[in-house]
Amino acid sequence: MEEPVIGVEIEAKKIYSGKVRELFELDNGNILLVATDRVSAFDFILPTPIPGKGIILTQMSLFWFDYLGDTIENHLVERDFERFPSFLKKHDFLRGRSIIVKKAERLPLECVVRGYLSGSGWAEYMEKGEICGVPLPENLKEGSKIPDPVFTPATKEEAGRHDMNITFEEASGIVGPRKAALLKNISLKIYSKASEYARQKGIIIADTKFEFGMYGNRLIIIDELLTPDSSRFWEAEKYSEGQPRESLDKQYIRNYLLSTGWDRKSLPPALPEEVVCQTISKYRQIYRQLTGKPI
Repeated sequence: MEEPVIGVEIEAKKIYSGKVRELFELDNGNILLVATDRVSAFDFILPTPIPGKGIILTQMSLFWFDYLGDTIENHLVERDFERFPSFLKKHDFLRGRSIIVKKAERLPLECVVRGYLSGSGWAEYMEKGEICGVPLPENLKEGSKIPDPVFTPATKEEAGRHDMNITFEEASGIVGPRKAALLKNISLKIYSKASEYARQKGIIIADTKFEFGMYGNRLIIIDELLTPDSSRFWEAEKYSEGQPRESLDKQYIRNYLLSTGWDRKSLPPALPEEVVCQTISKYRQIYRQLTGKPI
């Protein structure tokens, strides 16, 4: 197994280090965005990386940036490593896992769209019959298709702090009513187009989250897009409402952590080699199935 990239040190000013990505400021005002092999779950960075994961996240985001280019502008400036500034090209570990992007003003919301009832949405539905203030029909099951996809925003927190589901009204209080409405509309539009494509490839996108920023006076999508870190992917032929299902995403890691009895408050346990291998296998499968190419 290849050596994982856990942290990045290069001859540029590091301006952000998130759960997975690190950002560096370049002389021309753009940003180098690097996807490491770190993995997070339940808002904690896990002690065990997944070798090669950052490359898959970057390449899958690039696929979706291209496919959805006529739906939403993205932050991409340069993807070709050979066209990077010369001081970056001596760091071959950046190849495939890094892109140069516009320096946008990140909006402090995670824009979540749910087409199926699972995860924290299912838990909230069981308690309240709604998600983020959006009432849903009675008697839905875990994994049920929601009649119409719903926009369920969340706060954007740093590592170690829990992202919180909020109502649309609360989101409006954070970014303003006009911008919140724009985020809702474009998020639903992206989800609709991507879901239709994925279904043709035998994949259900149960839910996903987007991040947006302002570049000048334009709304653009930033960070990652429809990756197995940010989305819940199910194989359509194996889907059954109300029944356990394997997913081709980070849920596999979450399920393992829950099986250990971890309290989700203390430092998380290490991942065994089998879980690491199964995770990267799932990530490669979803990339191959959606793009038609091996990673």
